[in-house]
Amino acid sequence: MVDRRQFIAAALGLSTAAVGGPAVAAAMTYDEAATSSRIPLQAVPRDRELVRFAILAANSHNTQPWIFSARGNEIAIAPDFARRCPAVDPDDHHLFVSLGCAAENLVLAASTLGWRADPVIDGDRIVIALEQAPPAASALAAAIPARQCTRATFDGRPAAPEILRQLESACREPDVTAILMTERTAIAGVTDYVLEGNSAQMRDKAFMRELVNWLRFNETEALATMDGLFSPASGNPSLPSWLARPLMKFFFTASGENSKYREQLTSSAGVVVLAADRSDKPHWIAVGRACQRFGLQATALGLRYSFVNQPVEVATLRPQFASSLGLGERRADIVMRFGYGPDLPKSLRRPPELVMRS
Repeated sequence: MVDRRQFIAAALGLSTAAVGGPAVAAAMTYDEAATSSRIPLQAVPRDRELVRFAILAANSHNTQPWIFSARGNEIAIAPDFARRCPAVDPDDHHLFVSLGCAAENLVLAASTLGWRADPVIDGDRIVIALEQAPPAASALAAAIPARQCTRATFDGRPAAPEILRQLESACREPDVTAILMTERTAIAGVTDYVLEGNSAQMRDKAFMRELVNWLRFNETEALATMDGLFSPASGNPSLPSWLARPLMKFFFTASGENSKYREQLTSSAGVVVLAADRSDKPHWIAVGRACQRFGLQATALGLRYSFVNQPVEVATLRPQFASSLGLGERRADIVMRFGYGPDLPKSLRRPPELVMRS
């Protein structure tokens, strides 16, 4: 019989020797699983390796809402609607942004292996044609395994003008506007909307049920699913679920979370908002590609970042927030804060075999 450690190793495409051999009976630890999915990119098997790097992309609630298929020199990314979040994302906006993030990772990874990747939107899918080209390594591709959303307080240091220029440049995408704010008054204005949105979400029973459904309170829970929001990855302690769930109503409160968000934003070097010219799936995917490049560029520059999307997730608040930014009728799609801060445990990803279909 194959033990759990061997099973996970096989699913991740590793030999049993790579994780200690069959003599080791204990299950793979959280750190081992997180590290295994982030080993350096290999040239073969090409499609599996490109998918492995693609799924290291940012995605809402770490639901990993994607399905990949490969045929010849073509890889397609389709939505996995079974992993949608109807409470926080009723129109699947975040889902398609997540697909764009994955597509950007795949494009960058393919380039390092000597493949030019050309993504085309085909209905709900992103179809990526691969054509041989000279290998082109990049700082953004190298940052893919290291990138993480760091939901922690930063150290308050400002970012130098050249760093801000590189961050803004990374967001450039046709039909997508990036609004980068470093002035304290502007960040305070965004903070007000974040707190108002967070309070509204925490009063929303459907939102809270959905959030708790994707929380993984300890390593055992996280390893059982290889997805979801791992508590220590957000700076919270690892606790047995039987203890953590009843304690949530005492410690996970609107006032407590608002205090945390205020401190996080005050400690940030800046905030960036991405807004597409139109609100439809192709433009949401474009936002995702710009969003992923921002996160990778921040990582390459030694910065940390995280999402503070409450102002765009609460429908009644969204138009007011967009108006405050001078966007008129356009929708603000994504809100991120950035700065200098600590490393936290990285989130898990399901192995490529679980997200690839023939």
